[in-house]
Amino acid sequence: MSTRDLPDQVGDLPRIGRPATGALLDRGVTTLDQVAAMSERELLMLHGVGPRAVRLLREALAEQGRDLTP
Repeated sequence: MSTRDLPDQVGDLPRIGRPATGALLDRGVTTLDQVAAMSERELLMLHGVGPRAVRLLREALAEQGRDLTP
């Protein structure tokens, strides 16, 4: 599946861009709960996930009073 075929948004994940969304989907991650169980390092190791996507995910988690796993 190419990134053009991916939805802009999945589940309760914020819009982080298609490459980053595709990287999370490839890993089976479709919710902020699943993202919260990951570390920043784990996220950045995924091809397609960069600092901007991590920042947007952190902001979405912060709105719920949560953060990434240390």
